Amino acid sequence: MPVANLRFGMSTNPIYRLRPATGTALILAAALATLSDAASAQVVEHSGEIEGVVRSIESGAALAGSFVSVIGTATSAVTHGDGSFHLTGIAPGSYALRIRRLGYASRTIEVTVGEEGAFVEVGLETSPIALGGLVVTAMLTERGAAEALRAVNVMAGEELQRRMTGTVAQTLASVPGLSATSMGPATARPVIRGLSGDRVLMLEDGSRVGDVSSAGPDHATAIDPLAARRIEVVRGPASLLYGSNALGGVINVIRDEIPSAVPHHPTGAASLQARSASSALAGAAATTFAVSERVPLRLEVTGRTAGDLRTPVGELANTGGETLNVGAGGSWVGTWGHAGGSVRGYRNHYGIPGGFVGGHTEGVRIEMERAAVKTQAAINEPNDALRSVEFDGAYTWYRHKELESANIIGTLFRLQTLSGDVLARHHAWGPFSGGAAGARVAWDGFGYGGSGVARTDTPNTQRSTVAAYLFEEIDLGAVRVEAGLRYDWVFVSPAREDPDSDIGNVRNRSFHAASASLGMLYNAGAGMAVGASLARAFRTPDVPELFSEGPHLAAYTFEIGNPSLETEQGTGVDIFARFESPRFRAELTGFYNRIHGYIYGEETGRFSRVLLPIYQFQSNDARLAGFEGSLDWDIGRGLALQSVVSSVRGTLTEADRPIPLIPPLQGRVGVEYERPQWFVGWETEMAGRQERVGAFESPTDGYTVFNASAGARLTLAGRLNVLTVSLDNVTNRKYHNHLSRVKEIMPEAGRDLSVTYRVVF
Repeated sequence: MPVANLRFGMSTNPIYRLRPATGTALILAAALATLSDAASAQVVEHSGEIEGVVRSIESGAALAGSFVSVIGTATSAVTHGDGSFHLTGIAPGSYALRIRRLGYASRTIEVTVGEEGAFVEVGLETSPIALGGLVVTAMLTERGAAEALRAVNVMAGEELQRRMTGTVAQTLASVPGLSATSMGPATARPVIRGLSGDRVLMLEDGSRVGDVSSAGPDHATAIDPLAARRIEVVRGPASLLYGSNALGGVINVIRDEIPSAVPHHPTGAASLQARSASSALAGAAATTFAVSERVPLRLEVTGRTAGDLRTPVGELANTGGETLNVGAGGSWVGTWGHAGGSVRGYRNHYGIPGGFVGGHTEGVRIEMERAAVKTQAAINEPNDALRSVEFDGAYTWYRHKELESANIIGTLFRLQTLSGDVLARHHAWGPFSGGAAGARVAWDGFGYGGSGVARTDTPNTQRSTVAAYLFEEIDLGAVRVEAGLRYDWVFVSPAREDPDSDIGNVRNRSFHAASASLGMLYNAGAGMAVGASLARAFRTPDVPELFSEGPHLAAYTFEIGNPSLETEQGTGVDIFARFESPRFRAELTGFYNRIHGYIYGEETGRFSRVLLPIYQFQSNDARLAGFEGSLDWDIGRGLALQSVVSSVRGTLTEADRPIPLIPPLQGRVGVEYERPQWFVGWETEMAGRQERVGAFESPTDGYTVFNASAGARLTLAGRLNVLTVSLDNVTNRKYHNHLSRVKEIMPEAGRDLSVTYRVVF
């Protein structure tokens, strides 16, 4: 049978040949033979599979550790030491294969699979920059980041390894528009375009995390990123598929903990990391393997321990901690789709320092535990009209204890969440390239306890949510349009009603509102695209904002809710331009976000009977506007330049004063020398002085910090091994993060040596 030879991509002579599938022995022979010799190999039928080999175009060497995925499905594989891969469960038809490998430019190829399967040979070109990856968050179908109708970033592979820290927020600190707020290194939480807390939707494989990280600055997010396959960030009000309250954006940590395809060979990764500034040691391992030809199983374990953070002027006491995270998931995979489930246990014990304004005088230890159970099912092609129907369910139990020095529980938070989602996607019809309709039901039970004064949200305040939404993609050639509409009903019931409460009329509340988005992308050709999006979203006040009346130990405050608060209504506009070519990528985005009824805690100047400063929740209209930019440039001969910049200005419009905790103008400029087997890099991190401060803030000086990194990639025992060494704050510079709650007593971390080892199999 003849071989189909196709040319495409960046190279003038790329390796890509396609022929019917061969047996395993023939694959290994083809990997060792020349490409012309491989073309004459005999055909062996191997139905429902794609086999192949990935090589370097320049040297012809086999590339172990390449990640090969079928776009739009969960089917993927990692190449072996001879460059071979094997994808199973592939029905006849046309597919797009995405091939990624560290130190090489990613490629997407079209493959037609017949009854006999297919065999491909793919060549990758070396490249010091990684072009935008595939995105699933806030999109109906998996697409390249360059096709997104809003600002999107994907952190995966070696970039994720280089940036990896103990928290999602610090790991993503280099993404344009992102910052981190904290009361110590364990509590770093993301800030997107000046918005944080419940306004940033944190997801794990598309499901809400189910913690109370938005209820206080001392609360950590219950996610360890160490075993994540990739992290996706969507900036700006969007994500009608996941919820209406994401006024700032969405962060989705993707693990694929419920496998939906059966791997031909076990795949996964293991990592070890050590950091000097906190004497931290962390390890992670995750693998997916076939129990039978229909049952895949995924196992994961991560652990982390850290001591007190060292700064240029001394240690920040009581900031050490220990984290343990264990998960398992499996499914049944058939020709109709898949059905499965997962379980996860997470524990994080950490310290909150004391002795600063807004912090407990003696410091606090926090113990948080989370257990989660998820179920998932997908039916492919249920009829001629529908492409798929998906069902997701989740239950999460969460407990958060704040302990005084004598192990007395000063504050206790409890949360249980139960949710179910259904999403039906339809086939393309005329200009409608894809669309979906979905619904969500959810229930939360929030409790509070401890040795302090009782609060009105004790023992259980319940919140119920019902939502329905529509989403459509319209392809008009060079123009693509996305439109969505969502309606939510939210019902909040306090533990007890009290019309004469000290904080006001405590009563059942109901909220309902519509969210909508409209976006347009114009592909001008030659890699240039421009677009704009308009989104309207709302956020329901959370339980502490409505019904709090008591001390919050770790935050050293007495919080008073406002049971008459209404919803936050946000309207956001993004306008962007992006350019992407094999050697250059740039994007510039301007945004404007107006929020009616922005909720925040206001210091009253009064003290409770236990001498804690009283903060009361209230609302005010707000406006946030700014810009973001990024650039990646392959200068040539392995040299690459990267830079990012972001700025946001936030104002409480009715009071005509700045919104508290808004990051200053900040950016990074880096240069890297990249070879297929190793790299070295240098980065300059900068921030301007922030003088626009809230009532309880003080100005923060700007700073410039230097970071260095180097790494090596080796193929050992047929597996890709990557060693990365980073030195942050090379000069041990004393500097302060404006969003840090402890900046008055301690600067940020001093010189920090990080060593990370990762093996991919």
